[in-house]
Amino acid sequence: MTEASEIIRIASRGDGVTADGRHVPFAAPGDRLNPGGGLTYGAHHAEPPCPHFQLCGGCQLQHLDDATLKTFVRDRIVHALVAQDVPLPEFMPVHISPAHGRRRVAVRSAWAGKQFQLGFSSEKSHRIVDLKQCDIMAPELFALLEPLRAFLAPRIGPKRNVEIKLALIDQGVDVLIENWSPEGLETHEAVTALATTHNLARLSTDDGYGPTTYWEPEPATITLGGVAVAYPPYGFLQATPDGEQALSLAVAEIVGDARLVADLFSGLGTFAFGVASGRKVFAAEAERAALLAMKAAAGKAGLQIFAEHRDLFRRPLTPDELNRFAAVILDPPRAGAREQVAELARAQVARIAYVSCNPSSFARDAKVLIAGGYRLARIWPVGQFRWSTHVELAGEFTRQ
Repeated sequence: MTEASEIIRIASRGDGVTADGRHVPFAAPGDRLNPGGGLTYGAHHAEPPCPHFQLCGGCQLQHLDDATLKTFVRDRIVHALVAQDVPLPEFMPVHISPAHGRRRVAVRSAWAGKQFQLGFSSEKSHRIVDLKQCDIMAPELFALLEPLRAFLAPRIGPKRNVEIKLALIDQGVDVLIENWSPEGLETHEAVTALATTHNLARLSTDDGYGPTTYWEPEPATITLGGVAVAYPPYGFLQATPDGEQALSLAVAEIVGDARLVADLFSGLGTFAFGVASGRKVFAAEAERAALLAMKAAAGKAGLQIFAEHRDLFRRPLTPDELNRFAAVILDPPRAGAREQVAELARAQVARIAYVSCNPSSFARDAKVLIAGGYRLARIWPVGQFRWSTHVELAGEFTRQ
């Protein structure tokens, strides 16, 4: 290389890519790769706000401006669809969550000599970055890291590491400490003191046999679609409230005026509660605690949500069952919904709202639905994991 090469795009794992295909870590479109290997920054290169960037694995894209982040989110979806030969639909505006918006995070501990560390793993490493700043966590979550360090350091040995899972819910912060449980009167009193001093919504531990709650002055809830739902310790939530709203608005628009709706992989009912007013919703979920919480909340709110405990990988709804519904909401885990999509492709449901956290599995499933006679009409791209390569979306399928 004898002359500078311009970075033209960002690859799926976050590297900048030159026109001749070279991958350059932490480069932005418009940057120039110099003959000596250094970068000359361009207009889209941003100053990373966090001193841990490039070492901490929590963020990969802090060096990009917002315009480039939006392009990256859209392009990740486009490339996944093109790889499966899926015709590109209409793309709605990209939603990017702001900084300090994550309401649900998991941090791990490690010992470095006599220093007790708490944070995220380094990129491609098990090394823990001891967080002194975090620009993705909600401030209420980050504020607890130092008190948790002080609490745990004298109570766990240097050969033990824990994982701490934090979620911001209606009553405050929900804390679940895994691979540890309190022993002895002094430790139990210290648990109570920690919870009261920092106004925790709940504090639970799990030493391998399931969560045990030690502090919960009020029943822990999360409000979904205006309904307070009992929240299991570190239950699944969309990562940010604004991301949840963006996806929920897309789902409501796709469902439209359908009076009978199925919500598959419903979880706690994020989307079921969002569309339940004035219509009937069938909800299927394999995780029993989430299903029971949704069912109880729907009954208390007087909503017509009919919940079934059902593993949709082993027992997907059949075409005869699916054909009862005017619209289906689908929100599977990262692996997608291969088995359920195969049944949907043989059904006659008029509209499908497919919410995905993995463009690759979404594109694979979209190909099956299109082969079955559906059309992918629109996509709402959502980057609620700011500065991460993790991308989410809502896709609208209609029967041809």
